[in-house]
Amino acid sequence: MTAPADLHATPPGLARRFAAFVYEAVLLFGVLFFACFVYVVLTRQEDALFGLPGYVFAFVVPGVYFVTFWTRSGQTLALKTWHLRVVDLHGQPLRVGRAFARYVLSWLWILPGLSLWLLGARGGALAAGIGAWIVGYALLARLHPQRQFLHDAICGSRVITQLPVRS
Repeated sequence: MTAPADLHATPPGLARRFAAFVYEAVLLFGVLFFACFVYVVLTRQEDALFGLPGYVFAFVVPGVYFVTFWTRSGQTLALKTWHLRVVDLHGQPLRVGRAFARYVLSWLWILPGLSLWLLGARGGALAAGIGAWIVGYALLARLHPQRQFLHDAICGSRVITQLPVRS
């Protein structure tokens, strides 16, 4: 059971959201590892996710994961652990279209880093570029009145504090 969303509460801090982001990455690694293992075994590939079908699969699996959780309760395990919840602008769980848009737009976190890689950056230059972009993207949230990230502002979603209901 979830408590009603308090849309007027102070938005969660960037540090807490970033901690949830890192925890989400750890959990997603496990989900992707298992899903990709099954994919490689079923398709009998020798080079893991080589080729367009493998890349599409690696894009779709996290999409299904996030869209499912965001449309049901608004919380993945990482968000629940850090007492965060994704809602629409009215405090309701996201509908499938908005959740899908949020997932696609959330790739803004890493697309510039991928662009650096495609342009030939490697090693320390690539790591520095990706790190600088992630920090810059996170700091953009400080310009938003409710401290929301760019992808949330664009697709009409928000991350709120969702404390457990005490009985």
